Amino acid sequence: MNSIEQNLVRIKKSLPEEITLVAVSKTKPVSDLMEAYNAGQRIFGENKIQEMTQKWEEMPKDISWHMIGHVQTNKVKYMAAYVDTIHAVDSLKLLKEINKQAAKHNRVIKCLLQIKIAKEESKFGLNEIDALDILNSEEIGTLKNVDIIGFMGMATFTEDQKQIENEFEKIYSFFEIQKSKNTKLTTLSTGMSGDYKLAIKNGSTMVRIGSSIFGIRNYN
Repeated sequence: MNSIEQNLVRIKKSLPEEITLVAVSKTKPVSDLMEAYNAGQRIFGENKIQEMTQKWEEMPKDISWHMIGHVQTNKVKYMAAYVDTIHAVDSLKLLKEINKQAAKHNRVIKCLLQIKIAKEESKFGLNEIDALDILNSEEIGTLKNVDIIGFMGMATFTEDQKQIENEFEKIYSFFEIQKSKNTKLTTLSTGMSGDYKLAIKNGSTMVRIGSSIFGIRNYN
């Protein structure tokens, strides 16, 4: 058993059955992804559309591709033919573009609204009021080729576990309230390699794990 397969088996054993694992494969070669694929992984997350598209072209077609990075509206067309879920939706304008491009391929693309829970200025995302404005807007009902299935959040990059937990609690509380009003909201994507256990403890239904599966990323 190779190290990627070992890591995957170990992480899956640590996850409750109902938690969805997105294997974050950004910067990793197709050979690494295929090791995870051969070990049974079918959901992969990328943060650059061009890189994800190249991998999609080369890899088996039963893979569910998740776009987890920030998305520019002019790039949506490059992934509309195949992407399963877009995690970081932070405007109605972006949702409309996803809907428009999905319609060209007669597809429905699942979307998560990114809620800003971190203290860092560099993190993208909506505040709760802006997210509600989108969910309650009249236009949402006209977008037949997108399906908002929940929220995504990224905690502050800090050693302070209490702060991270508070941020996860905050988005979970918002998710629970909205879920009680909208049965389509089933997914809360929080937690990465360093904090996924804390995220699950605080209501996450989907975790995005990269370095703990594939090892440290090479950004060269």
